[in-house]
Amino acid sequence: MDTPISSPPNTDRQLEGWPDWSILIVDDEQGMLNFLVKTLAPRCHFVMSATSAEEGAEWLRGHRVDLVVLDISLPGKSGVEWLKELREQGYTGEVILITAFADLDTAIEALRAGASDFILKPFRVPQILNAIKQCHERAKLRRENFVLRRAVAHTPVHRAALVGESAPLRTLRASLERVAAVDSTVLLQGESGTGKELVARELHARSARAGGPFVPVNCAAVSPELIESELFGHAKGAFTGATRSRDGLFHYAQGGTLFLDEVSELPLPIQATLLRAIEDLRIRPVGSEQLVPVNLRIVAATNRQLSQEVAEDRFRKDLYFRLQVVELTLPPLREHKDDIPALVAHFMAQLAPTLGAEPLAISEQEMDFLRQYNWPGNVRELRNLIERSLILGSLNVSALYPGSPRSLPDDRPIDLHSLEKMHILSVLDSVQGDKTRAAHLLGVSRRTLERRVAEWGQA
Repeated sequence: MDTPISSPPNTDRQLEGWPDWSILIVDDEQGMLNFLVKTLAPRCHFVMSATSAEEGAEWLRGHRVDLVVLDISLPGKSGVEWLKELREQGYTGEVILITAFADLDTAIEALRAGASDFILKPFRVPQILNAIKQCHERAKLRRENFVLRRAVAHTPVHRAALVGESAPLRTLRASLERVAAVDSTVLLQGESGTGKELVARELHARSARAGGPFVPVNCAAVSPELIESELFGHAKGAFTGATRSRDGLFHYAQGGTLFLDEVSELPLPIQATLLRAIEDLRIRPVGSEQLVPVNLRIVAATNRQLSQEVAEDRFRKDLYFRLQVVELTLPPLREHKDDIPALVAHFMAQLAPTLGAEPLAISEQEMDFLRQYNWPGNVRELRNLIERSLILGSLNVSALYPGSPRSLPDDRPIDLHSLEKMHILSVLDSVQGDKTRAAHLLGVSRRTLERRVAEWGQA
């Protein structure tokens, strides 16, 4: 049996319109292998070849393969038999079956086994190229559907816009316009609830990548053991429970934007891997030997001061500098309270139809009171207050200032720190001390809430 061959990774730009794919060709006829490698190597990223299903399986164990061109008649295990095994093992890539001897029953069996296409030998170059392009379009549609489902699952039904005309908001909009025009990595810093994901989406929507996917991932919500696989994907057998290969979020963000929320929560070993991926624009799925090129923009966000995290050895200095090519700091609501009336009107108009409620009339006295409050949960907390008020049928500002009846406070000066404390304790009391629910209602993280309560000696 002849030795399998492979082309080196194509580092030159692929021919226009061709996918940046890795392809495995499995055929026991050496002339066909040479023909297909010669045809595909200039067009695709990496072309491998094998002369049997067993040799093909060895390639798949150590490499990411987007497409398999597979002969039906092979020594030992047939192409159809191996294809059935691949699908049972979780291989989701495209497979084109080729054969010199076929009838209708064979074609039907091949398609039932999971083939993407079926080509009879001998075939011309345009036939195989057209089949591969069609496979690429199908894979692209699957990726877009995955991204759409993920976006629907992770995006709140009601999402605020960049509402307001205060000086901080105008400055932020001007920065967004300039930053969106370039493809540099962006770091967003700001307190919880200030709208970091909203700004990331705005950057994406205003960029040249707007036609590509926007893929968000909350780094704090994924366990440290799974975050590498979540980001970069994994090969079958890479770890216990990896019964099939899986693409990571870097793959699904191809051509678009990957939003790394709470990036400060990444474990240090993963920070090193992320740094390499950003610098090289190549990723290595867990358990794989192959580096896969990626084409995307990274937008990262955190509610911590990364410079302080670096000083305390909790975040890599080199990754911090790589992420902060452009750094934007989002202002807390207490620094642009002039926008509160516009935000209230926006949330009323946005939420009322969905809740089946009439928008509430807000008196000037009530609006003044909202301006006095310090909003520890920022815009998210304001939105939650409007939603609760619509459900209850009135703007229950007494929830922010417990101890008074339905009336508002008089003209006495209000200690905003005391007001914040009373509001938080009131929300905690309303949910019987459930800190997770209280943090959600306040629009802050549970960690922030626990720190506040501990400061008051009421943990």
